[in-house]
Amino acid sequence: MSPQPQLPPLYCALGGENTVLQDSEIKATLHNFLASFDNIQNVLILPPDFTRFHSQAGKITQFIDEYFYNDRGTNEVKQTIMPALGTHTPMTPNQIRTMFGDKLADADSSRAEFIVHNWRTDVVTIGEVPAEMVRRATGDNLDVPWPAQLNKLIWEKTHDLILSVGQVVPHEVMGMANFNKNLFVGCGGVDAINLSHFIGAVHGMENMMGKGDNPLRDILNYASENFLEKKLPLWYILTVMGTNECTGDLEMKGFYIGNDIECYKQACELSLKVNFVLLDKPLKNVVCFLDEDEFHSTWLGNKAIYRTRMALADGGKLTVLAPGVKQFGEDEQVDILIRKYGYVGTPNIMEQMRENSELKDNLSAVAHLIHGSSEGRFDVVYCPGSLSREEIEGVGYAYSDLEPMLARYDIDKLKDGWNTLPDGEELYFISNPALGLWAARERFENDSCINPNTSVSVTQISPQESSDQSGGVGGWAKPPSAS
Repeated sequence: MSPQPQLPPLYCALGGENTVLQDSEIKATLHNFLASFDNIQNVLILPPDFTRFHSQAGKITQFIDEYFYNDRGTNEVKQTIMPALGTHTPMTPNQIRTMFGDKLADADSSRAEFIVHNWRTDVVTIGEVPAEMVRRATGDNLDVPWPAQLNKLIWEKTHDLILSVGQVVPHEVMGMANFNKNLFVGCGGVDAINLSHFIGAVHGMENMMGKGDNPLRDILNYASENFLEKKLPLWYILTVMGTNECTGDLEMKGFYIGNDIECYKQACELSLKVNFVLLDKPLKNVVCFLDEDEFHSTWLGNKAIYRTRMALADGGKLTVLAPGVKQFGEDEQVDILIRKYGYVGTPNIMEQMRENSELKDNLSAVAHLIHGSSEGRFDVVYCPGSLSREEIEGVGYAYSDLEPMLARYDIDKLKDGWNTLPDGEELYFISNPALGLWAARERFENDSCINPNTSVSVTQISPQESSDQSGGVGGWAKPPSAS
């Protein structure tokens, strides 16, 4: 590891709510930053995978490559690119080419090599966060330490520079995505990921979403401060993306480089301004479209539920147009668990967990099943490209054929927001739920994104009352049994 330059912890903070950052500005800022480092021979880049294509992390990775191989004209820098998969399936060659460009996809291994992170086998535990923090975060439900785990490649300390690249946006598990989540979850292991997802679920999604300061993030911040900072040559490159209200085009609103929490705080503040839609009244009819290249499982596609649940009215309907969805879990073992237990509501899932060791051993699956349930409050209608009616209804959702639904809800004609069809049907359309968070004003307490005085509370869910005999998830014809 080469000596590190004396740079401010927050190297840059560009952009604003009404700003559109251009590629030329981002590239120049990034190249000036990289020029601060001498004798760089090994660089480890940690971008997200294809499910975060719109983060612009692929383009930023290409800018990094251009600096080392165009500006410097050297062939002596080895770039290792390890997408922060978390539990997701590895990127395909076509996805790598689409996201990172031809030059990196075709690069000789001496220039750039893509590595697959395996969350089950490739990790090392670098420390433990005190059990007291986990106990507080889960309302005394768990009293175990949280293991800080990383891919072994990161912890080998053979790299002169580690760049964690990604987008800050509201997130269902962490409150706000990225920063140290990219390390401890995206490049983490089974124990850490399972426990972090479960902590988020127990604390309550509605208590987490859109809040950069929360008990789970406190746990990751503790791990960063005690196990990562000043031990690795690690820098975060964060983006905030927004949608142009007139054209619908995606624009970069914020760009941050830093090696401590300040870059994340500032990105959170901007993200809530551009990615959070606060509505005056709950929505009764929502239609979400899932891009078929990005979303091929309900594990990913249920962002349609996570990001809209605080906006949906009691008794409302969420229709999910999902042409690429062909499975439930990203991981084969998790896929089996989803098919077996279904999205049947928190009380049922918690009861099943108490009785079945396979769920106890896969807490991230438990958390996902909780997050994916409407708790009987609204209906979920899934329209998948490659899952049958029997499969969809088997996990607790209502099913509708994709083709007629795409004909009715023409995504090329619908605009994001309110729409009225020729027959008078009113609906709220969301073209990509991964890009934001929607909430009715009455369901969201809009306090500061970074609030050091946030109190720890756990949502207590009363015995479940099913709407329309949903059993906890819209569309199920009969209440599920906990036995």
